[in-house]
Amino acid sequence: MSQVKRYTGQKAVQLVADIGGHVEGAAVILLHGGGQTRHSWRGAFDALVAAGYHVISYDARGHGESGWSPDGDYTLPVLAADLQAIIDTLETPPTLVGASMGAATAFYLAGATRSAGIGALVMVDLVPRVEQAGADRILAFMRAYPEGFATVEEAADAVCEYYPHRPRPRDPSGLMKNLRRGENGRLYWHWDPKMLEQDDRPEPPPSLADRMSSVKDGISVPVMLIRGTRSDIVSDAGVAEFRQMLPQLEVVDVSGAGHMVVGDSNDAFNSGLLDFLARNRL
Repeated sequence: MSQVKRYTGQKAVQLVADIGGHVEGAAVILLHGGGQTRHSWRGAFDALVAAGYHVISYDARGHGESGWSPDGDYTLPVLAADLQAIIDTLETPPTLVGASMGAATAFYLAGATRSAGIGALVMVDLVPRVEQAGADRILAFMRAYPEGFATVEEAADAVCEYYPHRPRPRDPSGLMKNLRRGENGRLYWHWDPKMLEQDDRPEPPPSLADRMSSVKDGISVPVMLIRGTRSDIVSDAGVAEFRQMLPQLEVVDVSGAGHMVVGDSNDAFNSGLLDFLARNRL
């Protein structure tokens, strides 16, 4: 069982989270990628709770049920401040598990604070130097369909076109968690379009190399990268550069998975995550 909780982030933006597991268990915070919501972690959330962890999975500002930035600011420092507000409510250092935008947020905060109050980092398919073609593909999808969709089936068609390797769900109603209904009755993706209007956007990142390099010396905790072997965002060269940046980096390859590792191969992802947590006694 999980419960819904609200946190107050930077500039009083309300952040909505699912909370599960015993409060005395080791804490794990799940940070979704840009354009997603906390519900993308459902399988991992349940597996972590079953393993005895205290789990927090929240909608980033501008996403899902959380509030939107009143000034349209979605830069990493602001996202990191939101994350810090959640960490400040915990009594023990959490493990931060982030996908794409969430990974960048977690890494930036850990480095900027010299890992204070953080137990470990798990980066899901993100390295400092991402492949531009893959980033362009994400951006094109997120900017597509500004007119929205008449039905959830239309939205499902768009997702299937973007993920041709995934089988189409028999019932697309679950996609409603990623959609909001506008005043005109049409359905729109459940995130603030202003996120894409800034040069220093968090998703897809134009270039994280300089920003991550600037804080890397503050990373003193265990770090694992879980990447999909079919990812168009993370390359072998990008992983090699990341290894040079962080000597303690562990890497787990999930065979057949793309950039959306958790959605493509949840069981393999959970196995790698739980093994990392157990080996590091987290």
